[in-house]
Amino acid sequence: MDRSEKEQLVSSLRQGLSDSSLVIVAQQTGLTVAEVSDLRRQMREAGAQYKVTKNTLARLAVAGTQNEGLNTYLTGPTALAYSKDPVAAAKVTIKFANGNDKFNVIGGALDGKVLSHKDIETLSKLPSLDELRAKILGVLTTPATRVAGVLQAPAGQLARVFSAYGNKA
Repeated sequence: MDRSEKEQLVSSLRQGLSDSSLVIVAQQTGLTVAEVSDLRRQMREAGAQYKVTKNTLARLAVAGTQNEGLNTYLTGPTALAYSKDPVAAAKVTIKFANGNDKFNVIGGALDGKVLSHKDIETLSKLPSLDELRAKILGVLTTPATRVAGVLQAPAGQLARVFSAYGNKA
């Protein structure tokens, strides 16, 4: 890889990391191509990215950004997982790490705040942004549904009363 390709890689990685709210650093040793491909597919489905890159290039990408605290984790064979949704990448990486002993989550950063492995595990147990939106929407629509039911009940009772009187005569 020549210098211009490295500069382009650092630039694209810096852009991806700065657009993301969550960045996770993981160590991977001995993963097969099929396992890495499976992990990348799961990340894409969750709306996250997964990059294996040299630590020196990753350090250049996070230098001067809110994620600069990740430098302490960038040792050994590392990979970066990142997403705009603060829970998506955490869910996928923790799930994959639990099923594969060759993949370990080291730490990460959430909007510039450095996180430990335990913090990322806790984050992975939270509902995703879409799940939270659905719950909020459910809470907002439930009262409206109940109000409509209450308002329709008297009209239905009146209709049944009129129907009974009509059938009597």
